[in-house]
Amino acid sequence: MARGKKGSDDNHKSIPTSRVSRLTRMARMASGVAGGMVAEGTRQLRAGNRPRVKDLLLTPANARRVAEQLATMRGAAMKVGQMLSMDTGEFLPRELADILGRLRSDAKYMPPAQLRKAMVQAYGPDWETLFHNFDMKPIAAASIGQVHKTTSPDGREIVLKVQYPGVAASIDSDVDNIASLLRISGLLPADLDIQPLLEDAKCQLKGEADYHKEAKFLQAFGDMLGDDERFVLPEVLPELTQRNVLAMTYVDGSPIDTVIDLPQAQRDRVMTALIDLMFMEMFKLRMVQTDPNFANYQYRRKTGEIVLLDFGATRRFKAAFVNNYKKLAAAAIAQNRDKVAAAAQRLGYAVGETGSEYRELVLELFMLALEPLRYDVIYDFARSDMARKMSELGQEVTNYKDFWQAPPTDAVYFHRKLGGMFMLASRLKARVNVYQLVQRWLG
Repeated sequence: MARGKKGSDDNHKSIPTSRVSRLTRMARMASGVAGGMVAEGTRQLRAGNRPRVKDLLLTPANARRVAEQLATMRGAAMKVGQMLSMDTGEFLPRELADILGRLRSDAKYMPPAQLRKAMVQAYGPDWETLFHNFDMKPIAAASIGQVHKTTSPDGREIVLKVQYPGVAASIDSDVDNIASLLRISGLLPADLDIQPLLEDAKCQLKGEADYHKEAKFLQAFGDMLGDDERFVLPEVLPELTQRNVLAMTYVDGSPIDTVIDLPQAQRDRVMTALIDLMFMEMFKLRMVQTDPNFANYQYRRKTGEIVLLDFGATRRFKAAFVNNYKKLAAAAIAQNRDKVAAAAQRLGYAVGETGSEYRELVLELFMLALEPLRYDVIYDFARSDMARKMSELGQEVTNYKDFWQAPPTDAVYFHRKLGGMFMLASRLKARVNVYQLVQRWLG
């Protein structure tokens, strides 16, 4: 039996499912932003100011409009916003990156009527007879789907990850509409070609919307880590898994950032394990869970185990990319800037002409980004000023518009993971010898 919740819930938002309704949402957002610009422009002119278009566009009110609409639409619209905020921050105005960054923590969920329709689609009209104590309120909600706790027919405590209706069918149009909106707004440089990144995003998102595919990734990670006492993962329930519903055993844990309350040694151990896992994913499996959301990790205080969740954003990498990334890391450790440039170029980055100011700036960015693994010392993430320096150097890149190009897509996805690990380590105030962890893979 499904359990409903009494009273109103501000997080209930019906998701537009048809292409027309989603396009209408997009148009409504654009017109709202335009109206906001007119109102703000009028106010500024009355005050005797001559505002720039950029300043009119990036007002707090417009920021709320964009974030609210994308969070309501979810799916690819929300996901592309998340990706752009994480992966092209050096090309976006900081204000826009902040707007899109809100989407990493702002997710609404389906009202009961829409949820029931999704469950009927997956299991038929008698779906409620399959599950006991199905909670209509999700325990988690994200861009592609939401997670509900229930009891399986054989009495096990399980969770069902239910995909939002219309998400899979709207991926292409959502991505194209978001790209058009950014172009029309003038917030992206006119010469910056993000089309390869967007096309790859469509493929990646279609993979994430196939829960049978995610189930295979979850099983693969479960097989790899089955004997590793540091980690615990849910088990897939194939007999209950559908294309739009992923059924798994329930694994309890506390949010990973609650580890901040633990002694330094335990925080260091947790973060060392997660960074070690990242290198294992990249250099051994060539299969990386690329979503940097902290909600994908939990912690069990009684056992010290790290719970790993959500493998929808898992991405496979070609051997050539992995080998070139190894060469990039090794060159950075050796402080050989020529080899860093060569490896970066093989990865697909534009590094500029030898001796040019742009080349030196790009090399400085790489050396700074790889700072934690360059020295055989314990790296104190809490005291690091790398994020600030990266932001400052990223702003300098905007002075070289002739050289701008979207980063290679494989690098974008791996750097999402790398950046997520850095942010989590900083949040936990962890201290880790990253150099020693990466050395085992570079030999």
